[in-house]
Amino acid sequence: MYDVIIIGAGPAGVSAALTCVNRGKKVAVISNASETSSVYKAERITNYPGMPEVTGREMTETFDRQLEESGVERITGRVLQIMPFGGSFGVGVGTDFYEAKSIIIAAGITREKLYEGESEFLGRGVSYCATCDGMLYRGKKVAVVGGGKEAYHDAEFLRGICGEVLHFPENGTYAIKGNEKAEALIHKGNEYKVDGVFIIKDTVSVRKLLEGLEYRNGGIKVDSAMKTNIDGVFAAGDCTGKPYQIAKATGEGNVAAISACEYIDSINK
Repeated sequence: MYDVIIIGAGPAGVSAALTCVNRGKKVAVISNASETSSVYKAERITNYPGMPEVTGREMTETFDRQLEESGVERITGRVLQIMPFGGSFGVGVGTDFYEAKSIIIAAGITREKLYEGESEFLGRGVSYCATCDGMLYRGKKVAVVGGGKEAYHDAEFLRGICGEVLHFPENGTYAIKGNEKAEALIHKGNEYKVDGVFIIKDTVSVRKLLEGLEYRNGGIKVDSAMKTNIDGVFAAGDCTGKPYQIAKATGEGNVAAISACEYIDSINK
């Protein structure tokens, strides 16, 4: 078991990880590949102290080196769910599972809008993980929506299980229809009857990660110590709301880490 699992390896997550390690905690950082982050793609960053006129790629590579040198465990993957266990938390990453005494959410913001019906039918015919839920659709007809490498891999995986797999790799507008469960995918005016829809995105909205987490003004609600309404869960960076600035994210990551360490020390007494 880890002391802290940090979700996200952007400025807030890196700042939190380094602070937790410096305080002697066992830490894991879970994130997608660095190349997919919005910071990595930034052409030029001009207002971050100590890194004048740096590119997003240069900043990200510096952060990655710091994490590697600190000894923090890096886990590459997409977090699907956080589950409270009464004293600890489970984190689902695809079919893998990790446990920690506390969580720091530093996942940034999910800019993709939800498809019509996506939230309504999640867990009732809509899934974000083919390897997790594919066996439920053995011999049935399913759709895969997503154009990344993971989506192509998941479509091939499902073809070995399901009766028929429709893959929609292009961006666009989709809608999921049904009654008690998802029954059809609508795209470009066409209706495809399916038993399930697998939506493969780089990230899952933080609103889907942890049941009961409170939000305010579009971000996770936190106090000045970066505590959420759930004991043992902290948040930092863009996922807590505006302004979306790297300096703000790193400061919040530091504060969230200090609070998480104090929380762990209190429950270890």
